[in-house]
Amino acid sequence: MSSHHIVKEKQEPALIIANGESCSEELLGQLLEWSPYIVVLDHAIYRVLDLGIKIDAWLGDFDQHHDFEDVRSRQHPLEIIGTPDQEKTDLEKGIDFLIERGFPAANIVWATGRRQDHAVTNVTNLVRYKDQIKLVMFDDYSKIFPLTGVFEKWYVSGTPISLIPVGIVEGIETSGLKYNLNKETLTMGHRTGNSNEAESDGMVRISAQKGDLLIMECWDL
Repeated sequence: MSSHHIVKEKQEPALIIANGESCSEELLGQLLEWSPYIVVLDHAIYRVLDLGIKIDAWLGDFDQHHDFEDVRSRQHPLEIIGTPDQEKTDLEKGIDFLIERGFPAANIVWATGRRQDHAVTNVTNLVRYKDQIKLVMFDDYSKIFPLTGVFEKWYVSGTPISLIPVGIVEGIETSGLKYNLNKETLTMGHRTGNSNEAESDGMVRISAQKGDLLIMECWDL
């Protein structure tokens, strides 16, 4: 498997490959096909090498031994960037790196599953970057992204859509869902908008007055 790099850099979202649970080859292939720039986080490099994926940058704190020359020889040209800041997660460092490089958008994969502390942190951290870069996280069961402004999208009837607050989100209004909200509040750990769905074929609209809301398009394989 390899990335084709058939689009110009920054015309399409960059791709961050984290070190959580792997996704299907089909999903990974779709993301690679349209990614002009691919960043791998720390120990995920070896899984990526095994898949034969061509990448552009490898980020990590590199606190364990690595044969950098071997990796570089298998990935030339490759930019290797040390990120020793222990106050940030690997995913945060990857996102910061793309923001610094001027990328307007990034997809993220392999960021859920495995250790739940990492998975929960990765998902909820999406909201902190919502005004700096457009982020979408994918796995085999969901597409996750933060609400920014007013969200509108056409969905097929019955498409599962969950609204997950990060903290408290006030003044939520929706239309096009089976269970619509009218200036209501959702609170993490108390009341969420889990397992809603598109009421019919057509537009779904979601907005909020205050707070950080994650939108999740979900499906079962």
